[in-house]
Amino acid sequence: MSVYIDHAFAYGDWGRWSGGGHLQADTADELHAFAQRLGLRRAWFQSKPGRPENDHYDLTQGGRALALELGAIAEDRRAGTRRRQAIRQARRGDPAAALRAAAGSRSVV
Repeated sequence: MSVYIDHAFAYGDWGRWSGGGHLQADTADELHAFAQRLGLRRAWFQSKPGRPENDHYDLTQGGRALALELGAIAEDRRAGTRRRQAIRQARRGDPAAALRAAAGSRSVV
């Protein structure tokens, strides 16, 4: 299972979200299972039809810390962008491009 957390709310005043981030995973099933372990409600899941690479849950600073304790992978913006590009390219049927994008997405914070 690969679950990722970015630091989207690390800078600036995001109110209760300050210091938190977006929880994402390689698959929706992995994402929902991990979110359940964190005690998140399914109603908090954010999704856009046709764009599964952007599916996520927002986490507060405490939620981010707990996710990391439970094994989520901290991901910087560049790595997250490459991972989402790989998902899009694989969905579009370009496995070679997906592999190239995924190979570059190993950078983490």
